[in-house]
Amino acid sequence: MADTPSDTKVERSSGIDALFQYPLMSALFDRRTRRIARGTSVLANGLSHTSTNAPAPLSALEEAVLIVSTGLTGSVQHDGPLDIPTGGRELGTPFVYALGRSASSPDNSQATTFFMINDEGIFLIKKLEGEEALQLLGGLPPNKADWADADWLAAAQAVKVKLYDQRLEFPRQFPYYLGWNKQISNRPGTTIFLPVVDCTRGYMNIILNLLTEPDGQRPLFVDDWKTFKPADVVEAVEWAGVELGFAGANNKVPYEVVGGLARAQDKFVNPNIVLPLGLASTMRVNYEAFFQLQNLMLVGQAVGLGGWVHASVAPPYILERDPSKQFLGLGFRMLTGKSWPDTGWPPVPASQPNPVGIDGVLQGLCPPYVASMNDAVDQLLAEKYGPGGLYGDLNVFKRPYLSESIAQDYLQNASHYSDQAVAYAKQICSYIFDTYGRFPAHCDAFHVPGIWLQFSHLELEYYEKYYNPNQFARQSQHASMWGEP
Repeated sequence: MADTPSDTKVERSSGIDALFQYPLMSALFDRRTRRIARGTSVLANGLSHTSTNAPAPLSALEEAVLIVSTGLTGSVQHDGPLDIPTGGRELGTPFVYALGRSASSPDNSQATTFFMINDEGIFLIKKLEGEEALQLLGGLPPNKADWADADWLAAAQAVKVKLYDQRLEFPRQFPYYLGWNKQISNRPGTTIFLPVVDCTRGYMNIILNLLTEPDGQRPLFVDDWKTFKPADVVEAVEWAGVELGFAGANNKVPYEVVGGLARAQDKFVNPNIVLPLGLASTMRVNYEAFFQLQNLMLVGQAVGLGGWVHASVAPPYILERDPSKQFLGLGFRMLTGKSWPDTGWPPVPASQPNPVGIDGVLQGLCPPYVASMNDAVDQLLAEKYGPGGLYGDLNVFKRPYLSESIAQDYLQNASHYSDQAVAYAKQICSYIFDTYGRFPAHCDAFHVPGIWLQFSHLELEYYEKYYNPNQFARQSQHASMWGEP
């Protein structure tokens, strides 16, 4: 919708006004874990409580505020150098997406996807990209403090994808639920945000970025799960121009070197800078999920909700959906990797099925959704540099700049990946898939941090009975701001 004329009244609830008036520092210092949702009874001897209330789900507007708080906030700034002081070019195209979110992620890979769980079912909160994202942002006032209730609801509705009509549920016992969680987690009336991290694109992008370091500073990737087994093919180490299976003259430990293109004369990577794949694990793309959860906790505090980050239904169970086992989870496709005669190798997770996506809804950049890992790397490059990609769509890329000509100048001068970097990255990714029958191997395609964030209207009678009013002051004000739930 266009900017609201000054003579038109904006339909905005008092809760939204109170949200924008609540100080950030108050949200930081008053944030607490508050677990007991309205309608929940507590068995705790002298601190027991029997609720006489019905569960009280969050309103559509309250959920919309939370959903939008995980989403797009504007444009990414490429405010870094393009040249190296000693000569040569810095990589000018390190990012995966052009638009920014409310939390940082490595190389703006935006690997985190949230699933929202409430009494109505399970929803995926999808990421909008490119022109679709611009269309949504362009139809709303630029300052969210000016949004009407309808704007919040429309923005949330644009990213909600309903997957199932019932709440996620599993048997309320270990190993599915842990400790207290059996009684008070995922209860009727609560809304839960579950982060799941796509490690495929970010993983490949970081490998490519590492291979743009100057001569003599590019790492040699090794497979730390085959530490004492030499490589099976001579050309596997010729990227580094060293003897088979050893990293430099002083390193006497053989390892499985990742890669396989004969370039001994190039010495593209430095054998003295060894990067074990397991050391990198998720390539840090999971960090964004934790930043997002903290943001949500602060927003929930400002709204006056109870908020509780805790252990989710345990992975990998939460990814499964099998009503015969009472598993009402997310329904991921689980790709079985290679079978090994020695059951002690390889370690978890490579020995386990790999959650690669939900068909047609959320798909990792790996087989079976691409034919090979070479194709996966090519698709990532197309998403970055092709038409409509981050560095191929001037209309999206130009947004943070003062003029279109500045954006054009950047795109004309920003360096891309070298042919050698692309070739070696393909060798690494193909090696992983060929060796383990899955990509990645040292982490899952979709990594589940194993925590979720539950929001609720609090069982105020319980807190009033046992706790200092300062411990839930904002939550006590909720009804006056947002109305009775």
